[in-house]
Amino acid sequence: MHTPLRSARRPRLLASFAATAFALAALNAQAKGVTDDDIVNDATITTQVVTHGLGTKGQRYSPLDQVNTETVKNLVPVWSFSFGGEKQRGQQSQPLIHDGKMYVTASYSRIFALDATTGQKLWKYEHRLPDGIMPCCDVINRGAALYDDLVIFGTLDAQLVALNKDTGKVVWRQKIEDYKAGYSFTAAPQIVKGMVITGNSGGEFGIVGRVDARDAKTGKLIWSRPTVEGHMGYTYDAEGKPVDNGISGTTNATWPGDLWKTGGAAPWQAAYYDPDVDLIYIGTGNPAPWNSWLRPGDNLYSSSTIAIDPDTGRIVWHYQSTPHDGWDFDGVNEFISFEYNDPATGKLVKAGGKADRNGFFFVNDRTDGKLLNAFPFVNRIDWAKGIDLKTGRPIYDEEKRPGNPFLEGVGEDKKGKVVFNAPSFLGGKNQMPMAFSPKTGYFYVPANEWGMDIWNEPISYKRGAAYLGAGFTIKPLHEDFIGAMRAVDPVSGKIVWEVKNNAPLWGGVMTTGGDLVFYGTPEGYLKAIDARNGKELWQFQTGSGVIAPPVTWEQDGEQYVAVVSGWGGAVPLWGGDVAKRVNMLEQGGSVWVFKLHKS
Repeated sequence: MHTPLRSARRPRLLASFAATAFALAALNAQAKGVTDDDIVNDATITTQVVTHGLGTKGQRYSPLDQVNTETVKNLVPVWSFSFGGEKQRGQQSQPLIHDGKMYVTASYSRIFALDATTGQKLWKYEHRLPDGIMPCCDVINRGAALYDDLVIFGTLDAQLVALNKDTGKVVWRQKIEDYKAGYSFTAAPQIVKGMVITGNSGGEFGIVGRVDARDAKTGKLIWSRPTVEGHMGYTYDAEGKPVDNGISGTTNATWPGDLWKTGGAAPWQAAYYDPDVDLIYIGTGNPAPWNSWLRPGDNLYSSSTIAIDPDTGRIVWHYQSTPHDGWDFDGVNEFISFEYNDPATGKLVKAGGKADRNGFFFVNDRTDGKLLNAFPFVNRIDWAKGIDLKTGRPIYDEEKRPGNPFLEGVGEDKKGKVVFNAPSFLGGKNQMPMAFSPKTGYFYVPANEWGMDIWNEPISYKRGAAYLGAGFTIKPLHEDFIGAMRAVDPVSGKIVWEVKNNAPLWGGVMTTGGDLVFYGTPEGYLKAIDARNGKELWQFQTGSGVIAPPVTWEQDGEQYVAVVSGWGGAVPLWGGDVAKRVNMLEQGGSVWVFKLHKS
């Protein structure tokens, strides 16, 4: 009598267990969405990489130490994945890792989801690009952002696309600006307080730089902040209508005339966020046009670091590293939060460090922007004799500003006086992000030693057309090297050690608790060097130039390292004599993943 009763109950019990398991699985799946806590704590959660910069402060430091100065010799490739097709060039993406999956963007506005341990492709999204896009510096993309169940990335036609991170299906799509006017987007978005923060690209086309904050789940605008003085900022109401939120700066204060209306200053790199002081930091690009004789004044907020209140969208402070820029010294390079003890007082200083394109390393108080230190991180700087620490302004060498074509122009093109300057406009450091180790107190800077002949020409604005008013030729300064990986002490201003490289360094840096510095070279190598003395400990040939930053994470008790490989970017397009020197380098498109060999 009892046996049939037990048999009758079994399906009900199994059904109940199945329902419970399904509910738990659903809750678990929901719990695996990327949260605000995941993002703010990304620098210390070793099983994930959910921000561009391995943390919102952008230090690119991981506490992982399984791979260290002793064991790195046993690092071996686990898998490699090709981005495929004919689109094999200009790979600058930093991968993201969450819940055992890797999300990596590729050139031509593509994104892949891969199994992080096997490299198996889970899905791919390829954005349909229109004819007539105008990216200045190759068809690159620097990465994505993760939030909740979304992966969000930008496209070369200045759109922002949010996909379901598990399926690759489009959830929302928003237009940043009109690509026909010269706008594009190449940076990795950053998530701050549930908002996706983006800038724009296009400074060579007379666009207007702007930082936007959108609801990460819907893509709806929350605020926008122009980075050219004189333009109105906005917040947006529930219906999406703009509400005036104050002009950036003061109209015509540092931009006499009308050129501020096409002033450039594109914030074309990723923003970073410091929760300690609740500020967003982002750098701005060159003023437009390059010909500085057309635009007297400092030309705010070009070639600057700006700090924005994430709740209001208002500029809290700014520091302009190259006022009245005449050399294309974009100030877009990352501003990285760090702490140090003041040698004079012993007090802890909340600072930020930036290796600028203009060749100077700047240390600012990150609460108010006050300049604390500035020193060269390259061997030769021509355009300025130094930085006045009292005023915060450069001490210009006026003989090194390109000549005025309107007074001294000769020939059909009315070209002004040609001057030689170092660094070149490609910078003492360009887009490749540096790293900071709280263990050593050093910044690890991928620097380049090169110069340029530069001259000015007459130019007028035409929508969607190049807007330079300048010509140039980039030249190497040394026969034996261009790039140099340098350990920089931000307190003393000294270069502690360097590792020279024949080709220019164009990929980012990562440092770890294992006292290692990882970086790639255009010659194709991913390298690991000792963070304390620069000794090379390991290298691997990826098959194409590395111009992207490495990442590391822990999975199932093992430490993994990954980097994207694929030569391209600005150097072969704009590099002049330098491009000819490295024209043997091969293009490519793949991601490589490594871990320690088990004996």
